[in-house]
Amino acid sequence: MPIDISEQPRRGVDTSEQPRRDTDTSEQPHHGVDTSEQPRRRGSEGASQTAATVERAADVLVLFADPGALTLGVTEIAERLGLSKAAVHRILASLRLRGLVELDEETRRYSLGLTTMRLGLAYLDRLDIRRLAAPELARLSRTLSETATLSVRTGFSRVYVDQATPDREVIMSVTLGVPYPLHAGASSKAFLAFLPGEEIDAYFRAVPLTPLTERTPVREDVLREDLAAIRRRGYAQSSAERQPGSASVAAPVLDHRGRPAGVISVCGPLERFRGEAQECAEALLEATDRLSALMGHTSQGNSRP
Repeated sequence: MPIDISEQPRRGVDTSEQPRRDTDTSEQPHHGVDTSEQPRRRGSEGASQTAATVERAADVLVLFADPGALTLGVTEIAERLGLSKAAVHRILASLRLRGLVELDEETRRYSLGLTTMRLGLAYLDRLDIRRLAAPELARLSRTLSETATLSVRTGFSRVYVDQATPDREVIMSVTLGVPYPLHAGASSKAFLAFLPGEEIDAYFRAVPLTPLTERTPVREDVLREDLAAIRRRGYAQSSAERQPGSASVAAPVLDHRGRPAGVISVCGPLERFRGEAQECAEALLEATDRLSALMGHTSQGNSRP
């Protein structure tokens, strides 16, 4: 029987319907391809729509990061992003469900929610100033042909945690990890000057102004005047205050609260550095401004002028 059936199409007489059935069957894979392509097309279109929705939601959130955009209304968001009010309503409703934005029921204006604060804090917690500062130290040292350093504060003292030295015969080099008081040297004074007033007062109450060299300032009134000048110009400078024969300029890297997260300095031998100090200070401020931005600092907060 199997032989007879398989031969029927070849005889083409008794089973004239069979080839048509075979033809119909053979067309099924063709129809199957068309049908299977429809879900793929729909899936691709759905993925594109989802990506577009995510992008629009991200655009809405980014608007709140603009200076002065503490609250935003639906109409304002729609006009700035070129979206319909209905689309903005849908996006904001989704963001509200996840705590990314909050709605003031009286004003009908939106602001960032607690979840965005958690995301921001998580980002700030992972910032590593030593990693971020390393390229800037290398650039400063290479450009100015002097040593560039990074310090961090530990209570009422600070320590060097990194440095980049130039390729020249006579250079300055610092010792990493050794604590220094906050009243001696440019790096120390750059920290002290940009602390809140109550912390500066606490330092003077708690720490004796012990000299490290004959040029270390040890009078509180003189130091306070110097700290005020440092805040005005944005950087500190010193000549042989911490180490005889050395000079430096230093500026703070400010975090999102306007507090010094670290201090960058450029230093060199005293006699050579006298003619370089201004150039070094200008390059230094450009570097610390870039790093401060990476640390979340904006000009809206407590910052140098």
